[in-house]
Amino acid sequence: MEAQAQATVKEALAALYHHPDDSIRTAADRWLQEFQHTLDAWQVADSLLHDESSNLETLIFCSQTLRSKVQRDFEELPAGAFRSLQDSLYVLLKKFNKGPAKVRTQICIAIAALAVHIPVEDWGAGGIVNWLSDEMKAHPEFIPGFLELLIVLPQETSSYKIAARPERRRQFESDLCTSANVAISLLTACMAIDQLKEQVLEGFSSWLRFCRGISASELASHPLVHMALSSLNSDQFLEAAVNVTSELIHATVSHGSGTTAEQLPLIQILVPHIMGLNEQLKDQSKDEEDVKAIARLYADMGESYVDLIAAGSDDSIQIVNALLDVTSHQEFDICSMTFNFWHRLKRNLIRRESYVSYGSEVAIEAERNRRLLMFRPKFESLVSLVSSRVEYPEDYHTFSEEDRRDFRHVRYAVSDVLLDATDVLGGDSTLKVLSTKLAQAYGSCNTQQNPKWQPVEAALFCIQAIAKSVSLEEREILPQVMSMLPCLPHNEQLLLTVCSTIGSFSKWIDAAPAESSILPPLVDILNKGMSTSEDTAAAASMAFKYICEDCRRKFAGSLDGLFQIYHIAISGVGGYKVSSEDSLHLVEALSVVITTLPPESARTALELICQPVINPLQELIHQGDQILQQIPARQLTVHIDRLSSIFSNVKHPEVVAEAVNRYWPTLKIIFDQRAWDTRTMESVCRSCKFAVRTCGRAMGMTIGAMLEEIQTLYQQHKQSCFLYLSSEVIKPYSSASQNNSRFYS
Repeated sequence: MEAQAQATVKEALAALYHHPDDSIRTAADRWLQEFQHTLDAWQVADSLLHDESSNLETLIFCSQTLRSKVQRDFEELPAGAFRSLQDSLYVLLKKFNKGPAKVRTQICIAIAALAVHIPVEDWGAGGIVNWLSDEMKAHPEFIPGFLELLIVLPQETSSYKIAARPERRRQFESDLCTSANVAISLLTACMAIDQLKEQVLEGFSSWLRFCRGISASELASHPLVHMALSSLNSDQFLEAAVNVTSELIHATVSHGSGTTAEQLPLIQILVPHIMGLNEQLKDQSKDEEDVKAIARLYADMGESYVDLIAAGSDDSIQIVNALLDVTSHQEFDICSMTFNFWHRLKRNLIRRESYVSYGSEVAIEAERNRRLLMFRPKFESLVSLVSSRVEYPEDYHTFSEEDRRDFRHVRYAVSDVLLDATDVLGGDSTLKVLSTKLAQAYGSCNTQQNPKWQPVEAALFCIQAIAKSVSLEEREILPQVMSMLPCLPHNEQLLLTVCSTIGSFSKWIDAAPAESSILPPLVDILNKGMSTSEDTAAAASMAFKYICEDCRRKFAGSLDGLFQIYHIAISGVGGYKVSSEDSLHLVEALSVVITTLPPESARTALELICQPVINPLQELIHQGDQILQQIPARQLTVHIDRLSSIFSNVKHPEVVAEAVNRYWPTLKIIFDQRAWDTRTMESVCRSCKFAVRTCGRAMGMTIGAMLEEIQTLYQQHKQSCFLYLSSEVIKPYSSASQNNSRFYS
């Protein structure tokens, strides 16, 4: 039976890896996965691993199967059966001592999982680490396999693929931690074997990560530490040495590691060795993975020792300079490793808690100013470095959607760094650094025969990112920027950023001197944005909303132009590419401008803004009840949602009430004919809700008719939106009743 099962497994593996038919390969894969969950998989996998005739594919599959069975299905075994499994795994570890490496690793993980499941005494006195120590001494020829098991043990304690009970897992971790010194001693003993140097370093980092019980003074003089630090200059062992050094850094700042003074002996050894890697970081011939490893080490050092760095000593400035070198690296994956450091440094520099040890407020302020002044040039360099990271590549038009998403994430990350910089430098100073970039890009753009728009767009994107941090009183840079915008090339992506920039600085534009007359050309730009593409139209309509909200009083004398833009966008004719969703921004924009007008002017303006919304609804109604009932809800809600925005944002209760009274018959017909349609009813109820909130009792008889309508419809259709609107309609009267009762009491 077992022989037949072994043969079937071999046949399935041969089909999986070598059969030309995809369907047969898929079926074989499915069968093998199901087989791994069977009880027979224990014996079959074990037997095939011991079988000298098994090929590599069989060995890899069976080692993975046995590993997963030990991890998740250990309790399938009869009581006491683990001993034969333990013996078998030990034999296999010695068999695959020299490889294949993939098979040996799976066997080591299986043994580690077994160690989690069974009590410590089943490995003899002292548990599995002491057992390993005895075996390494008794069988030095099998040290490579034993050493890999020593590496895997602490790593597997945190693996929740092992289906062990929580109390057993905690006990195993405790037992393993008490054996840390034995493990470190075994690794130290293996240092003398050159072929095992990388494994020794890997094992050391693994045990450091698991158990941080070794004191800093002991580590400072430990031979494994010195071997790791000396290996930082070796191409062969660099990554393993970086892993050890990184764990040593974390050990000096981990919870319970003691005071900074206690950790200084180790810190003073680590930092100079790491700083010595700066030339390798700049070496363009260096392998990229090695550069990444070094950059990661610098980032770890910066983040871990940020409190010491923020103190502003000469040594800390050298570390910051080195981190700036990492930030300047052309690969964004490497550059961005430092971003978290800059955030932590900023937070340390500006928060008051960093200075409480200085006592008095005067001393605190003096020290804070000293540090900010010291680090100011570094953050200015940071702004200059990261601002070029957002520049559109020449081949952006060929990017896949995933590549475009990655590029957007790059921009978000850079925006966060720029905001961190503004917290240290101030928005106006950061703007000054970015304006230099913009001036250079703009100058090149105007002098070249084939101007590049990308540097200009990148500088504008960064300026837009810090808009909220720039003061409204800024008069040196922004007037130049705003006057530059109408002169830029008519590139779609650049236009999108220009529109967003205008919207971002809407409050500053409102505060700008009246004589500067910067608003009309900016509105012209937004107008162009609405007719260029859907993306630029979305940015332009949002910017238009912000401009109207913040500069509403400046538009009082130019309503004709605004209404022209609005009517073109809402009607969908005239070349605008504004989507129905984005058109709501324009509705809201005109609504807030109308609020600033006197009642008579507001009445006329409200009629103009409502006409393009209500007319399509009335045209649909005139086509007859049957058509009104059959059309998609979207054809109604697109107009009703615009009406909601008008009723919500025009703050003239009496004027809005007159409009609501005029349009109520239209809304009532929609209520009557579409009461079964949840989407339409939610839209029209929302519109009525905003009308009631804005107008209240000024709606007169209409509010009563509205209440009667929705109560009748609720009895028939039980739509929840009717109940919600009923509560909104009643509120104006209930509040008045409460006021009267308090008055008469």
